[in-house]
Amino acid sequence: MSRPDHRHRHLERIAEVRAGARPEKVGYPIRIRAVEVLRTAPVGAGLLRVTLGGPGLDGFEAHAPDEHVKLLFPDADGTLRVPEPDGLMLRWPRPVPTSREYTVRRYDAAAGELDLDIALHGGGLGAAWAEAVEPGAVAHVAGPPGGLIVPHAYDRYLLGGDLTALPAIARRLEELPPTAAGWAFIEVAGPAEEIELTAPEGVEIRWLHRGEPAPGTAGLLERAIRAIRVPGGDRLHVWLAGEAGELKPLRRWVRDELRLARDDHDITGYWKRGVADYDDD
Repeated sequence: MSRPDHRHRHLERIAEVRAGARPEKVGYPIRIRAVEVLRTAPVGAGLLRVTLGGPGLDGFEAHAPDEHVKLLFPDADGTLRVPEPDGLMLRWPRPVPTSREYTVRRYDAAAGELDLDIALHGGGLGAAWAEAVEPGAVAHVAGPPGGLIVPHAYDRYLLGGDLTALPAIARRLEELPPTAAGWAFIEVAGPAEEIELTAPEGVEIRWLHRGEPAPGTAGLLERAIRAIRVPGGDRLHVWLAGEAGELKPLRRWVRDELRLARDDHDITGYWKRGVADYDDD
């Protein structure tokens, strides 16, 4: 007896969620890929775009603005250990190889290109790699493991985050329906880190300039977001990401004051001050 083919079940589920009323995180088949660095280019003063391509990108899937890939790095002795395919998943070696997660900013199947926008503040491992890597270099990426599918069933959308969340916010704004309304708050050091965004006319974009304080310390995002007023009766979806400590009071605000249903908000710590490889899962 032949086994049922579940390889494309996630595509069916994505279509079902998009046509429904409630968001859902949908998993995709996870792959490990050896890809080529095609080029790098600055995106404002705070992000560096690394464009990847080559035959290893064939069959890549991108479905949700918050989906991410893991960029793998060699061990201290220069050895690169990569996971092995295991059905629709990956089997990771132990200890787990060093990696950093980055939002899929753009995937163009026709051009065979994948863009990762890497935040430069803090001088971390990924930023150092992005600044030094040259076209032709080989990189290894794993994922995406899935993403949050948000149906266009809301009256308003509230997006917010810091520089690390900007790639996902930019993609979310591009993928909202033209009739969408709401707000997008982005904390950056100053005007030089602002970038051009494409958004529906009904979505107000507010850049929050931090100035001298270090990232993750200014509290600008909380103060700005808490000042909004959501019209009574409007159905709201909230998506926030950035430094984990800065998001704590906003988690309470969404839960205790807005009283949103769990499905109506997604708040994720992308990084944490003092932690090299933070994981909010």
